Amino acid sequence: MWRSIKIAFRAVRWGLAVAGVLALVLTAMIATPLVRPPELKSISETVGRVDRSTMPALQRFSARDGTELAYRHYPARATPVGKVAIVVHGSSGSSVAVHALADALATRGIDTFAPDIRGHGGSGTRGDIGYLGQLEDDLGDLVAEVRKTAPALPIVLLGHSAGGGFALRAASAPIQDLFARTVLLSPYLGYDAPTNRENSGGWASPDIPRILALGVLGRLGLPCCEALPALAFAVRPNSEKYVASTYSYRLLRNFATRSYKSDLAAAKHPVTLIAGADDELMLADKYADAVHAVAPTVDVKLIAGVNHMEIVSAPQAVGAIAEDVATR
Repeated sequence: MWRSIKIAFRAVRWGLAVAGVLALVLTAMIATPLVRPPELKSISETVGRVDRSTMPALQRFSARDGTELAYRHYPARATPVGKVAIVVHGSSGSSVAVHALADALATRGIDTFAPDIRGHGGSGTRGDIGYLGQLEDDLGDLVAEVRKTAPALPIVLLGHSAGGGFALRAASAPIQDLFARTVLLSPYLGYDAPTNRENSGGWASPDIPRILALGVLGRLGLPCCEALPALAFAVRPNSEKYVASTYSYRLLRNFATRSYKSDLAAAKHPVTLIAGADDELMLADKYADAVHAVAPTVDVKLIAGVNHMEIVSAPQAVGAIAEDVATR
């Protein structure tokens, strides 16, 4: 009997020791500082060249949690083609970053909406969200707002960069039937995609130890500390008033694919991928092989002479995308 008690006591002692070591390791990983990379001028300078004199003012709608979220509406300025577009911006930015594309779509007769995704621009707390899955809820609420004025028109969902990853996530989620088609623009497909340059070409600096530690805690059913910043961007110094310079762990997880392979496999409606051949954040020449290995029917197009931000701002790019959305 005493032998059994000693064995049980020893097992408990070892268990507590292992748990203590694990707690110390996870605490150390969570506590690592987030390092912000230096400004990536190919992004900031391209964004700065866009003429925004025709950009409409922000409007707002109420999400299901009562938060007022921001968007810009670009009514069709030519003969309507009978479609609605929702354009999702990329990481750090807001609807401002996709103005040129949204304007081109409206010029082509497409009623267009460009939201500030929660955690960006005028929507919610900068760099954070409330829970994983909130962005899909917000997108569904935006569609409900759109349906007040366009109750039956097909909606095309477009997403740029990280917003392209999120658009693919939405195209495979329960809300996918809200959209007739999804167009991915130089998308960030996820950390395991062969299309990634290291640290997205210098644009993003992830806190890998913190991400791993929070992932472990989440799998253990302990989703604490998910508001901690886990990703920093190479934005212009002192630009925090206008952009999200960091993402919390939960925003990082939600504004992205679950897994580009499983998301592509689960998407029931048509998907198109369009990228600039000169993309400095992504390996554009690898998109076709990566996507077609999972979903051979996805149409992949490269536009010559266009970099990562020019896909949503250069006249030849936004014109080609608007024509594609209007005619297909």
